[in-house]
Amino acid sequence: MISPHTAPLARAGRAAGAVIGSAVGDALGAPFEFGPAGVFSAHFPDRVGTLCGGGGWDPGEATDDTQMAVLVGESLLERGGLDLPDVFDRFRRWAAGEPKDIGLQTEDVLTNGEPWDLAAGLHFQVNGRAAGNGSLMRATTSAVYFAPAGRTATMEAARRIAALTHGDRAAWEGTAVFHELVRVALAGDDPLAALPDTLAEVHPDHRPRWATVLAPDWHPALATEFNGAVWPCLGTALWALRTTDTFESALAAAVDVGGDTDTVAAVTGGLAGAVYGIDAVPDRWTGLLHVPLPGYGDRVLRTPDLLALAERLNSEGPRGAHKGQIRAE
Repeated sequence: MISPHTAPLARAGRAAGAVIGSAVGDALGAPFEFGPAGVFSAHFPDRVGTLCGGGGWDPGEATDDTQMAVLVGESLLERGGLDLPDVFDRFRRWAAGEPKDIGLQTEDVLTNGEPWDLAAGLHFQVNGRAAGNGSLMRATTSAVYFAPAGRTATMEAARRIAALTHGDRAAWEGTAVFHELVRVALAGDDPLAALPDTLAEVHPDHRPRWATVLAPDWHPALATEFNGAVWPCLGTALWALRTTDTFESALAAAVDVGGDTDTVAAVTGGLAGAVYGIDAVPDRWTGLLHVPLPGYGDRVLRTPDLLALAERLNSEGPRGAHKGQIRAE
């Protein structure tokens, strides 16, 4: 149940809420990764969570989820659109910088020495499994950037970015759904109400499974995979949004599911932030938030830097056929 707002929110506030919301969700969930269900409630009996750090993470430190999202966003802005080889090169530089955490599949794709347009496909061909949530976790910045281009364009951009590291189309389609739901939320509309139209744009081979996990009666307990997979990850984010009525309570519900808590909360935070806006994100979280960028010297982005990034992504995204084109030179 999404609580209605008493006054319209400006689009810029929703965009900032999405980018910051995803990052604080990441930092909130990071210390509890691989924990059991109820891990958030056990640590915070009053349900008032803090960016407490732990598990190798400093208080407020964002993980690979946000680090990769920043790299995507900066590439889009600096290249004036989606330059796929450039995004992949930034990912490889980051991976070579020895980040604290990196998904096994993502690491293999970025370090196997194959070119940008073959690495993920070859990994999938060899391993037969590539439906992790690693393309979904980094999608908030690109979702904000491509939102002005409309449903078809934003979903296609999501697929192309996802395919850089994930060869399974299931990951592409989940990332595309997320892009579209953020687009709807940024426009001030209800992303949950947009699910039927969004699912109609999902590839027919993948539509039934996505329809099941995104259905109103789905619950994380019904998941058939660990939530490090793309289906229950996005399904849990939608469940958390559907069953709560504030930004904070949505993130608390997401982390309390346990498992891949940083990514589930990052995805939840990106969508909930677009719904509730930046003013709904607590100061006690934004004050500690910071995003190191391995491979990029001593760069550490803090909340003002992320706000500036969100503002540019919101204002410089494609609004015409001549902007934001997908390049593969």
